Amino acid sequence: MWNKAIELSSKSHPGPIVHISDNPMDEGKLLIGFESGTVVLWDLKSKKADYRYTHDEAIHSVAWHHEGKQFICSHSDGTLTIWNVKSPTKPFQTITPHGKQLKDGKKPEPCKPILKVEYKTTRAGEPFIILSGGLSYDTVGRRPCLTVMHGKSTAVLEMDYSIVDFLTLCETPYPNDFQEPYAVVVLLEKDLVLIDLAQNGYPIFENPYPLTIHESPVTCCEYFADCPVDLIPALYSVGARQKRQGYSKKEWPISGGNWGLITQSYPEIIITGHADGSIKFWDASAITLQVLYKLKTAKVFEKSRNKDDRPNTDIVDEDPYAIQIISWCPESRMLCIAGVSAHVIIYRFSKQEVTAEVIPMLEVRLLYEINDVESPDGEQVPPLPTPGTGSNPQSIVPQSHPSTSSSSSDGLRDNVPCLKVKNSPLKQSPGYQIELVIQLVWVSGEPPQQITSLAVNSAYGLVVFGNCNGIAMVDYLQKTVLLNLGTIELYGSNDPYRREPRSPRKTRQPSGGMLTVASCMCGLSNLYSESVKKLRTSYITGLCDINEGTMVPEDRCKSPTSAKMSRKLSLPTELKPDLDVKDNSFSRSRSSSVTSIDKETREAISALHFCETFTRKSDTSPSPCLWVGTTLGTVLVIVLNLPPGGEQRLLQPVIVSPSGTILRLKGAILRMAFLDTTGSLVPPAHEPWREHNVAEDKDEKDKSKKRRPVSVSPSSSQEISENQYAVICSEKQAKVISLPSQNCIYKQNITETSFVLRGDIVSLSNSICLACFCANGHIMTFSLPSLRPLLDVYYLPLTNMRIARTFCFTNNGQALYLVSPTEIQRLTYSQETCENLQEMLGELFTPVETPEAPNRGFFKGLFGGGAQSLDREELFGESASGKASRSLAQHIPGPGGIEGVKGAASGVVGELARARLALDERGQKLGELEEKTAAMLYSADSFSKHAHEMMLKYKDKKWYQF
Repeated sequence: MWNKAIELSSKSHPGPIVHISDNPMDEGKLLIGFESGTVVLWDLKSKKADYRYTHDEAIHSVAWHHEGKQFICSHSDGTLTIWNVKSPTKPFQTITPHGKQLKDGKKPEPCKPILKVEYKTTRAGEPFIILSGGLSYDTVGRRPCLTVMHGKSTAVLEMDYSIVDFLTLCETPYPNDFQEPYAVVVLLEKDLVLIDLAQNGYPIFENPYPLTIHESPVTCCEYFADCPVDLIPALYSVGARQKRQGYSKKEWPISGGNWGLITQSYPEIIITGHADGSIKFWDASAITLQVLYKLKTAKVFEKSRNKDDRPNTDIVDEDPYAIQIISWCPESRMLCIAGVSAHVIIYRFSKQEVTAEVIPMLEVRLLYEINDVESPDGEQVPPLPTPGTGSNPQSIVPQSHPSTSSSSSDGLRDNVPCLKVKNSPLKQSPGYQIELVIQLVWVSGEPPQQITSLAVNSAYGLVVFGNCNGIAMVDYLQKTVLLNLGTIELYGSNDPYRREPRSPRKTRQPSGGMLTVASCMCGLSNLYSESVKKLRTSYITGLCDINEGTMVPEDRCKSPTSAKMSRKLSLPTELKPDLDVKDNSFSRSRSSSVTSIDKETREAISALHFCETFTRKSDTSPSPCLWVGTTLGTVLVIVLNLPPGGEQRLLQPVIVSPSGTILRLKGAILRMAFLDTTGSLVPPAHEPWREHNVAEDKDEKDKSKKRRPVSVSPSSSQEISENQYAVICSEKQAKVISLPSQNCIYKQNITETSFVLRGDIVSLSNSICLACFCANGHIMTFSLPSLRPLLDVYYLPLTNMRIARTFCFTNNGQALYLVSPTEIQRLTYSQETCENLQEMLGELFTPVETPEAPNRGFFKGLFGGGAQSLDREELFGESASGKASRSLAQHIPGPGGIEGVKGAASGVVGELARARLALDERGQKLGELEEKTAAMLYSADSFSKHAHEMMLKYKDKKWYQF
């Protein structure tokens, strides 16, 4: 067709077609733009060119004026040409948006190509000309721009990434009417931007959620279902205040699709922790996902400006603020996080803005070693704290840390935290505000180990965390350390394991840049996808089987995200290439027998749980306590003696003492919970949320003095003689233990050939069950307290550590895990949810009524000035018979030979297909007729019934009674 489109004088090919569109006022006119600069207006009916427009510069895009009398072209020299349809000789107007106008009428300097242009009209003013590209060549290093020309004003909007395409949103879908543009959608290489054309300055719309695929990767997540109903509005209200200035005040203009039928009435919240230290709260109710609130934990620390000004320690080279563990109390809204740099931050929710002059901080030395008794330089094992005393609290360091410069005589670091807290006033917006910052410090040249477990309790005002060195408990109300012990010290004289003593190290001298390090911060290179430019690894908390005295290079202990680190992790964090192997292929036995512990070097804290229960066999009433689970399958109980509430809570110390109770299971302890005699879950005690930044009235103060936070469980109303049940889940088995007798009443071996990665005690259909996810990909549930198997389904093979690190269960049969650093997969194991899933799924497209077409007007209709439609079916083919156009050649097979047989067979098949289609259509019509007949019959019956009722109502009434 190109040889008919061009002029007879042109003998060369006009080049590729870059544009093709209809005339808005006449569908029979087709505008064809060739890359060489030729534009042809083609008449579809006469099949010949009406006009040909020629230009010296190459064409990139073409756009119509809505009246169909003009069109605009963008060219490779940065110019725009506006053409009248009936004047093909020269353009009506030539514009160089970003060219410098030279004197003496000379042609402006050429600019970069204008890749796309759109021409949109308005009723009340000048048209909009929107284009991408066209900048002058002297703007080196300038970011990509979108230009908006409206009348005499020209606005240049810079973008963060290269522009892929843009689209103008208009009030009408009809191209032959005034467009009335109100927004521009700009697709960038890594983002999507919407520009508001109706406001001065053309502000952008705030995206409802991050659209860049390079957002900070997710390092941990938690899932909470059936939260308090006022929680989501509270988070949304403080999140709405975080909006930056400069955004459009209008709502997000793109609205497509419909939510499904929401059959779930309970709110759900997902919390994600990211590699950059940020935390996001998401509304995950039903199947929706909307960000509510974002918290940046890194702003409390001073950031290094260059490589020479790095933090005082070298254990983290990349992502030093990454979130590792999240502990959250939905009722009190207390939030506690543990970071990869061995730091813990406690947050309190407030709706008031405050400025912290001094950020409260504690430094904790958490290191324990078993040394020979005969060693003169060996450190003395600290005795167990007596009921009247606690371990000495570390002093609060509000200013710059004087201890960070501390080092031993041989140059090794000591008392050095991994990160430096800001010593300047910190303005805290409404939302989560810092209550206390806790940092583990270097001890005698050894870096602090990553935190493996974390728990916070708002009723007691305590936070506890542990790692492979030991456990620490902090009173965040009094800002003091209550407990700081090595794991073995929790046993006292009741230690059931034979542990090999470590050789003393009198001096720690570096030899050839080598250090003796036993670090638990092990990185795995397969957490994040290979698409990330810099290899990031997981912040998985594991144990290290490192023989004492092994010389490890210093760079091996630098970063948990370093790809150079390759250490042997003990289960459950170790993943072999073959995950379906038997127990004999594991690095060590998961048995808790004494013989399997001889080679253990560290016993990490793997689970923590605050509760109000029986701590000893002789107890007659429950009391506040902390249950501690270790990686060797041991459960220990610590008694908490709390002072009365009110002002006395802030003055009197909390007394912490071991109870002597020791329980053992096979495999590392994963989860602990408590049930009452009715089988209901006993939640930890919590304090209801209240605004702490507002002065309380006198009556409120009196109430708070008398208030004693207790558990809201049914057990609070039970008699003292009634018992409780402790549910303990480990990597291998689960046990239900009666309290206070401490007798095991139910026991279940969950798996023999694999191990449990995640176990949660959740509520489902008004009952409590234990849900487990195993390394072999099985999801299993057990009834409580009987531990009877309810479900065992093979769901997902464990292919990387990301799944193991992020898989979590929640109430009502819900669970989720991280598919990739930016994707969350939700699943359900509830039959009720599965049955309603199709109804809950939304629809991507929403059917809407077509707007009314623009009115042609009397004179336009009389003189034919309006838009003209074209029946293309009639033009291009015989739609009635389903045959091709007669002007096209058609091969007709002869009567003889195989071609004739094939032709006849194809003809028969075609006739049968058409007959079958006709029957189907007839059946559909008959079905519709039957439905209409039934509807009419039902309407007639209804009418007859109402008429009969009306007759009975007015049967006995006289005419004057109406």
